Amino acid sequence: MTKKLVFGHQNPDTDTIASAIAASYFLNQTMGEETEAVALGKPNAETQFTLDYFKLEPLRIIENAETPQVYLVDHNETSQSVKNIDDVEVVGVYDHHKINFSSNAPLWFINMPLGSVATVLYYEFKKSNTEIPSTVAGMMASAIISDTLLLKSPTTTSMDQPALEALAEIAGIQDYEAYGLELLKAGTNLSSRTAQELIDGDAKSFDFNGHAFRIGQVNTVDIDEALARQSEFEEAMAAEGYDNFLFVITDILNSNSKALYLGNAENEVAKAFDTNIENNVLNLPGVVSRKKQVVPPLTAVF
Repeated sequence: MTKKLVFGHQNPDTDTIASAIAASYFLNQTMGEETEAVALGKPNAETQFTLDYFKLEPLRIIENAETPQVYLVDHNETSQSVKNIDDVEVVGVYDHHKINFSSNAPLWFINMPLGSVATVLYYEFKKSNTEIPSTVAGMMASAIISDTLLLKSPTTTSMDQPALEALAEIAGIQDYEAYGLELLKAGTNLSSRTAQELIDGDAKSFDFNGHAFRIGQVNTVDIDEALARQSEFEEAMAAEGYDNFLFVITDILNSNSKALYLGNAENEVAKAFDTNIENNVLNLPGVVSRKKQVVPPLTAVF
């Protein structure tokens, strides 16, 4: 039997990688499937910290799906998926984003508005009374920490903390807050990465009523230090060739962001966030979540 591939979106983050690993294990244990978790890009610094901590190898990286049937995690939009997504059959989805998906056949589609896909999968494991291996639990706990910024993001729900606590216990993480701060800080060392790597490291493409947007995000503990590289970022953003590029720089300690914007819809972008754009920079106080605080106002204004 040909294995079915399980993968998340391009430019994978910790939730994407952890959820692919967890979903693949879950499907193999409970559904009698033969699946392989793979990735659509290299792990970022935060995810690599997690893999190293739990002594796991990075997932095999693919550009095209080699199997006729696949499972998606942490995304359902084709623009964020594998290059040949239109040539394969999606037989299942585990996600927590807005739905922009259609299918000609019935499939498993589990989408819940929780803080991470790892949280969604935790309750799937719990519902089926399936034991979670410690390393898988560790990856899932890390994913919840990452996507909810240690339960401080507005995407956090009442179901995330119990899931995180249970997974941390299974994984042997004695103090998940201390571990979580280490994890988040691992992804904030920007000096060793090029501007191109930073703008692309956690970037997704969106269509807002015919307006193509690329929205990237990076976490830091010093926004001003990051913005000292503004000219580098703008050069890299312009070279990407998108009509609109919004690059959000988020301070994970103080829960604020600033963003760089290049594009032809400056008035609309300023209106979306009720702010001014000066020297291509927007102040975004209190903004930490692309899903909850960046995409919705852009969707509304366009």
